[in-house]
Amino acid sequence: MSKEEAHILHIIEGCKNDDRKAQEQLYRSYYRAMMMLCLRYTKNESDAMEALNSGFYKVYKNISRYDSRKASLYTWIRTIIIHSCLDMVQSNQSVSGTGEMEQAANIHVPPAAIAALSAAEILQLARALPPATQAVFNLYVIEGFTHPEIARLMNISEGTSKWHLSEARKKLQNMIKTAGNHE
Repeated sequence: MSKEEAHILHIIEGCKNDDRKAQEQLYRSYYRAMMMLCLRYTKNESDAMEALNSGFYKVYKNISRYDSRKASLYTWIRTIIIHSCLDMVQSNQSVSGTGEMEQAANIHVPPAAIAALSAAEILQLARALPPATQAVFNLYVIEGFTHPEIARLMNISEGTSKWHLSEARKKLQNMIKTAGNHE
């Protein structure tokens, strides 16, 4: 066992015993990566922080269920944080089932328009999407989930998931074109 693995096991044991210092170490160790994840699903830093803290509360509450044979600690925490973000999206907006589509549309955005934008600007554009549409876009494009998986996670139909992805692509295409025209 490596020194890092022993350190992680020590932190996990401390968290299982409600040791505040161990909980703080765990939080600090994963804060940056998980906060970036939350920022992709929320409209602002305040909401991201709320989702992050709610997720870490669930991590601490369920740390005894963590099984290193099934997933790395990072993957386990990431899964909980994603669910926390989705819970926030669903509590902030009821998802309607209208406008279902069989296929998400393929929309082309010129590479020059994307190249003109920084990663922060693209994140800002994605944040302008409606919450459910933003969540589906993030899950599909960034996290790599399939439409059946998204449907289960968000308690929507596969068609609704495809519709949200199509809407995200259309809206982002228009926003990117508009942003490119202002330069």
